[in-house]
Amino acid sequence: MRKLEYTFKTDTLFKMLFVQYPELLKKLVADLLGIPLEGIGQFVIRNPEMPPENLGDKFCRLDINMTVNGQRVDLEVQVCNEGDYPERVMYYWAREFSSALLTGQGYSTLPRTIVISIIDFPLFECEEYHSFFQPLEVTRHTLLSDKMGFHFFELPKLPSDVGEDDMLLLWLSLFKAETEEELEKIKEMEVPVMSQAINAYYTITASSEFREKERLRAKARHDEAQALHNARREAKQEEKFEIARHMISDGEPIEKIVRYTGLTKESIENLKV
Repeated sequence: MRKLEYTFKTDTLFKMLFVQYPELLKKLVADLLGIPLEGIGQFVIRNPEMPPENLGDKFCRLDINMTVNGQRVDLEVQVCNEGDYPERVMYYWAREFSSALLTGQGYSTLPRTIVISIIDFPLFECEEYHSFFQPLEVTRHTLLSDKMGFHFFELPKLPSDVGEDDMLLLWLSLFKAETEEELEKIKEMEVPVMSQAINAYYTITASSEFREKERLRAKARHDEAQALHNARREAKQEEKFEIARHMISDGEPIEKIVRYTGLTKESIENLKV
């Protein structure tokens, strides 16, 4: 199988494609939220920009903020689980929700704010690929407010067989696809929206603008990985020094400390100073 160089999960591709093809984004959001396309009146992308100077920042988050029928919708794709994803999502929800309150306005004017996360890892201990959370009273299950909502779509849990009439699963299958054969299989179903999305994929990935943006993002990812590697190496080295200090205080011979820690005699002697 021919592995895709970039997938729909690639954050630069995700942002560029759906900003440049807003009708595709509108259809995607309608299917993710489970509402009819014709039911969407107001549809505005509020953060279409992707400044090159921000792409080199490892903290740059390439999500898409929208206003859909008066409610705020934040859509993002996440590939790696760093162990704190629910907290991260709630943090971004809180920032998005609170930023909508203008000076002099009452709290009741705050809009319904929904976060949609398409994630490439299992997050919850359940078989369902779609989970939706809202704040409920724990015994009576009374809804506190419908202005908070979190949709999670877990790609590893998708069924292997997808019908051409299931638009939600078709969209998610696009995001899950890792090979050209998988994209071609979806395109062969001759679902117009899917064909449009795949054609847009090839148009975007062939552009020099995308290649440059992805180069900057790849550099940021590499720099972050290198910084993490260096931090772990320094922590491991400091652990060796700490062991050596204890052995020195216990009167252990240098030769034994060298064997236990792998440190040089010179570095151990320096610890005695």
